[in-house]
Amino acid sequence: MVDTPGKMTLWAVEIFVAAVEEGTISLAAKRLNASPSSVSQQLTNLEAGLGVLLLNRSTRPMELTSAGRLFLRRAQNILGEVTQAKAELAVFNFSKMVRLRIGVVDDFDADVTPALMAQLSKKMDGCQFLLESASSYQLAEALDSRSMDVIITADADMTEDWMDIHPLLVEPFLVVAPKGSVDQSGEVMEQLLTMPFIRYSSRTMMGRQIEAHLARQRINLPNRFEFNNYHAIMSMVADKAGWTVTTPLGYLRAHRFIESVDVMPLPFKEMTRGISLVSRKDVMDRIPQDVADLARPLLQEKLVGPCVEKLPWLRDKFKVLM
Repeated sequence: MVDTPGKMTLWAVEIFVAAVEEGTISLAAKRLNASPSSVSQQLTNLEAGLGVLLLNRSTRPMELTSAGRLFLRRAQNILGEVTQAKAELAVFNFSKMVRLRIGVVDDFDADVTPALMAQLSKKMDGCQFLLESASSYQLAEALDSRSMDVIITADADMTEDWMDIHPLLVEPFLVVAPKGSVDQSGEVMEQLLTMPFIRYSSRTMMGRQIEAHLARQRINLPNRFEFNNYHAIMSMVADKAGWTVTTPLGYLRAHRFIESVDVMPLPFKEMTRGISLVSRKDVMDRIPQDVADLARPLLQEKLVGPCVEKLPWLRDKFKVLM
């Protein structure tokens, strides 16, 4: 590609946004599959064409100037319009898409994601797929900054007017305790209180949701163990170190511990959460809906069906939302 000083190109705008989001020239180049020197030159040309300094490249990470902050909003709008134009051209025909960036929440099942990508690849021949896994908060930020096109995430208090939300499933929270440690015909809560409570980290959405619900029920549990991933928590429960509150997705992800634990309903007020596919409104046209339609049968086949077969009491509680 020829660098042309004095002109503002769409490629330069995309490079600028990537540089802001990644913080360094090298990371922006890696994301865009370009050379650092090319990225640097494009930024220089863009600044020359606009007649202003956009980035302070002497800091790590790079910092926006006042002009850069103003231009960033316009640049994101420009790229959003381009994405919308591509989506409109591709409507009713997946095969026209050339790139789809999908973010998936960390706790989403490892079997569903590859199967979904395989189906999408058949319908979107020639499309480049970029798949990332992150926390729900990180995914929402990525969608807001337009570095993701579609995200599959846990519902929370971060819903915004610009979001187009397609509910996929609802799941109840449940108790997981060491196998044989609780007589479910007796007072379950009294028995659980004799063991340490193993928490999800308060830095995670799951942890905050659970703590808020416990507080509403006026249940105060000592804070001894706190982890930020399912496997560590389920391993502790399997080793009889305590009990926890999780969801069917959390229970299923740590499948190697399933035979060493017991699962039961919450011994206090029920609590549920949803998993949804989210995109920006009026940008991707029907594509998010079509992706959601592909995901739902996979969720039923690979998650909900097998889980309800093993734990029949979850029927009508853990379900796909059609």
